Formats: sequence, C-alpha cells, structure tokens
Amino acid sequence: MYVVKSPLSDADLKTVSEALQGALVDLIDLSLVAKQVHWNVVGPRFRSVHLQLDEVVDVARAHSDTVAERASALGVSPDGRAVTVAAGSGIGAVSAGWIKDSDAVGALVAALGAVITRMRERVAATGEADPVSQDIFIGITADLEKHHWMFQAENA
Repeated sequence: MYVVKSPLSDADLKTVSEALQGALVDLIDLSLVAKQVHWNVVGPRFRSVHLQLDEVVDVARAHSDTVAERASALGVSPDGRAVTVAAGSGIGAVSAGWIKDSDAVGALVAALGAVITRMRERVAATGEADPVSQDIFIGITADLEKHHWMFQAENA
C-alpha cells in the first residue's frame, strides 16, 4: 500500500496532525450543531436566523474538507467518524427540541467562540511547524470570526 510521506519532521508532523485533526472534529461538530439549531429555531426572527445558520453550515463543511485534505496531503489519515467527533469536540451540547431564536443565536455565539478559541491555539501551534497549515487555520479563523460577529450583533 502506498503511504504518503510528509516533508515535515516527525515532531512537526505530530504538532500539525494534532492541530488538523482537532480542527476537523470541531468543524464537523460546528456544522452539526448549526444544522440542529437550524431545524429547531422558532420565533419572530426565525427566517433570518434559519438562513444565517445555513451559512455557518456551509462554511464549516467547506473548511472541514480543506482541513481533511491537508491532513491527507501530509500523510495523516483524517478521522471524521461520529464517535471521534463526539469524543473530541470543544463545542458544548445544544438542547433538544425547539429553540427560541434568541437562544439559537446565543448557542451559535458560544459554539463559534469555542471553535475560534481552539482555532487560534492551532494558529499559534503551527506557525513554525508548518506555515501552510497555519495559513489554512488563519483563513478558517477569519471566516468563523465574521460569523461570530454577525451572530453577536443579532442579540445586541
């Protein structure tokens, strides 16, 4: 079987692979949380929040694919299985059932905040080890911070 070999040192590859795997888990869970809230949001701002949630889902899914493919390019097998996501996500659980629009916004502010905090840690960790992966994390962080701002403005 052909194994992809990374040009990174073993130590750098370990740092980068942990960062990529953690980001993959967080992004997959963010897309799931946003979709769960999307299906259950109710209230006067239903439509605008409903549509805004789909934007987060789309961004998280696109970035999760980029992160997984970067891992593969470095010879690291990405793991996006449900059991792995459940065990490793930094996002808190959202409640089951209908969720009032203001609570939905609050849930997304919290979820995005958690992912952004962890993503910024990955930016710092990968700077010397792999600037290419760091650049990916910087782009992801910028996109998530934009959505974080927009959701915060919803409840201002």
